[in-house]
Amino acid sequence: MVGFSSAVFIGVFLGFGFGVGCALAVMYGIFNGGYRAAIREARMEPPPERYRNAVLKVARSVDGVSTPKDRI
Repeated sequence: MVGFSSAVFIGVFLGFGFGVGCALAVMYGIFNGGYRAAIREARMEPPPERYRNAVLKVARSVDGVSTPKDRI
C-alpha cells in the first residue's frame, strides 16, 4: 500500500505541479510579449498601419460607424 500511495503522490505532483506550472509560465510569456509589442506600437510615431486598422475597428464596433479622427 505504501508503494501505491507514493506513486499516486508523485504522479499528482508531476502531472499537476509541473503541468499547470509550465502552462502558466507559457501563458505569462505570451501575455508579456504581446503586451510589450502593443505598448511599443502604440507609442510609435506615426503608428503602424496594423495599429491604426485595429483602433478603427474597435471604434467602429463601440461607436457604430464613427472614426477616431485624432488617432489616424
